[in-house]
Amino acid sequence: MRDRETKYIVKAKKQSGFGKQKEKMPQLKKLSQNFYRPKWWSDTAIPYLRREVDRRVSQATYSPQKDPVNLMDEDWDNLLLLDACRHDLFEEANTLSGVLDYRISRGSGTPEFLTENFSERTFNDTVYVTANPMYRTRSLGETFHEVIDVWSDEWNENLQTVTPRAMAEATVKAYKEYPKKRILSHFMQPHYPFIGDSSEEIGNHSGFEYTYRKVTEEQANRDNPTVWELLEEGQVSEELVWKAYKENLQVALPYVKKVLSHFEERTIVTSDHGNAFGERPYLFGRRMYGHPLGIRHDSVCKVPWLVIDKGSRKTLVAEENGDKSANQSDAVQRRLSNLGYVDV
Repeated sequence: MRDRETKYIVKAKKQSGFGKQKEKMPQLKKLSQNFYRPKWWSDTAIPYLRREVDRRVSQATYSPQKDPVNLMDEDWDNLLLLDACRHDLFEEANTLSGVLDYRISRGSGTPEFLTENFSERTFNDTVYVTANPMYRTRSLGETFHEVIDVWSDEWNENLQTVTPRAMAEATVKAYKEYPKKRILSHFMQPHYPFIGDSSEEIGNHSGFEYTYRKVTEEQANRDNPTVWELLEEGQVSEELVWKAYKENLQVALPYVKKVLSHFEERTIVTSDHGNAFGERPYLFGRRMYGHPLGIRHDSVCKVPWLVIDKGSRKTLVAEENGDKSANQSDAVQRRLSNLGYVDV
């Protein structure tokens, strides 16, 4: 833990100028400097305006039958989060026992989900076990009693993600170590990279290396296009991507089942957001792929809500925050926020 914390600090100092942040160029200045550059308009300004229109119109027109869920206000002792899992995908592939319903997520991507559910709140009765490095890019401070960064120790370089096996082992270990805490476990699957058999048919596509490198390295980049970019460009079919997406969930479910076999209390299996497969966020809107931030539509906001209630309940004890790396990684987050967020 200590070596990892030191690494965050060193990186933060190098990137942020010891906390000094370069002021953003005023939008009017950007416009004046680039007004006569056609490439800036085609590559930057027009795509930005289109995204803003999609976000604003989708937010104004989306009318779900349920209000967005406040995750931490719900009744649970343990919660397993399957990253980027649509409700209909889970309904189709699920092999777990329990009562299946759905909820409306507070975000269409992990950054929004984290901020909307955890920002400016403290949950000293909860331990967050995560395969997703995105938590370290948000200004969340000492939100939980403990944060266990499984991605830091169990990152698979070949797959560019954290395997469900590693997450299952870390989750069970945390469950036993913290019997009086809620366990919030964030699996990476079914989010890409797809690691089932159909991944070979898709070919090379980006893993989660971009966000991992944002946290651990000097520069962040992707090795390949994302599967959603390949789908949008017509390089792969919707049927193939859905098959690989479903397989990614099926790869994870046996490990989720193993985790559940250790739990004795009320447990929820859900997701932070879904994925769009070419749906339009509103009438005449542009087709969406993946999970663009700020969008409100069932394809990205409707998530499974599986309740497994074994009758027992935890006696929760809230204790002072034990995640010492949270404050020290704030400097890293400030620099990362300056870099902006690329949809993942």
